[in-house]
Amino acid sequence: MFDYVIIGAGLSGSVIAERIANVLNQKVLIIEKRNHIGGNCYDYKDENNIIIHKYGPHLFHTDYKEVVDYLSNFTDWEIYHHRVLAFIDGKKVPIPFNLNTLYEVFPKTLAEKLERKLLGKYQYNSKVPILDLLKEEDQDLKFLANYIYEKVFKNYTAKQWGLKPEEIDPQVTARVPIYISRDNRYFTDKYQAVPKEGYTKIFERMLNHPNIKIMLNMDFKEVLSIDLESKKIYFMGQEFKGKLIFTGPIDELFEYKFGDLPYRSLDLKFERLNMEYFQEVATVNYPNDYDFTRITEFKHIHPTKSEKTTILKEYPKAYQPDRDIPYYPVFTRESQELYNRYKEDAEKFENLILVGRLAEYKYYDMDDIVERALEAFEKEVK
Repeated sequence: MFDYVIIGAGLSGSVIAERIANVLNQKVLIIEKRNHIGGNCYDYKDENNIIIHKYGPHLFHTDYKEVVDYLSNFTDWEIYHHRVLAFIDGKKVPIPFNLNTLYEVFPKTLAEKLERKLLGKYQYNSKVPILDLLKEEDQDLKFLANYIYEKVFKNYTAKQWGLKPEEIDPQVTARVPIYISRDNRYFTDKYQAVPKEGYTKIFERMLNHPNIKIMLNMDFKEVLSIDLESKKIYFMGQEFKGKLIFTGPIDELFEYKFGDLPYRSLDLKFERLNMEYFQEVATVNYPNDYDFTRITEFKHIHPTKSEKTTILKEYPKAYQPDRDIPYYPVFTRESQELYNRYKEDAEKFENLILVGRLAEYKYYDMDDIVERALEAFEKEVK
């Protein structure tokens, strides 16, 4: 019998498994529903030798040196600074909306006036959430806020979430702020890079240990169950006395007893094109036009010599359990209250640890989840 069972071979499950195997020298079993490791970070080379992110673009950026140091045990890096354009009124302009964008969308005299007012009110290099800028009393800043809200945020948010921005938790809307700067990079973190050989190689090296066993194509419910009354966990029909680290949807673990937690999902449409490049940067957002939210061209992320290219169009949609991939938790007051009910039940199990976006119903970037997994190992597993 294993000392630990982990549900999910994504970042959180794999990091904890690696630590258990190497630091504690104990046996761990990973149960993964998909036919591959790596979760949503999984990538592969297509027929044109282009590294494709199967579940949408993953860009590593962080200020956590300890996360970079840890992942560097499993990969070399290529420095990569992500740049995004938005298609607005027939032009492609830099986002997050910044001082350069002002001059792209407005006449020079108006742009200069708005720049003076922004710099008079906010610190240079600061980030201002759109919902905060909308509260400004100055008529020029209010005009700017309304323009950005209508052209950049409103329709994109409606497509992405199926909700208005004010209906979404501020931690989501604050992720794409107005940037009082001339820096066209999408992220401003100290460390920005992509793994030289792709993300899948990180997981292969991380999980290459005799103490780690992996069951792919396996729904955890086929081999594991929890008794909601006795608060015991059963594995292969026997009571499991080790620790269960669960990284999947918490409502699924508890058999949806309080109802389904809401998520948004995506339809991902890949296209192979007979041209060297399709667009100017890795990602172009389409807030107001078309049904997709953005187009990503992977050759910009992992440059390779090829006369062909691969692009990805993302179509957000409502999530249906057991049919779709739950990409994004939908943060509302009601969904948080529902999650808290599941969390209270989970805390009654002595040998259950919840880690990850789905288990904790929280939006984690890649660096955040590695940090969280390392912390969970130190505080909850060891």
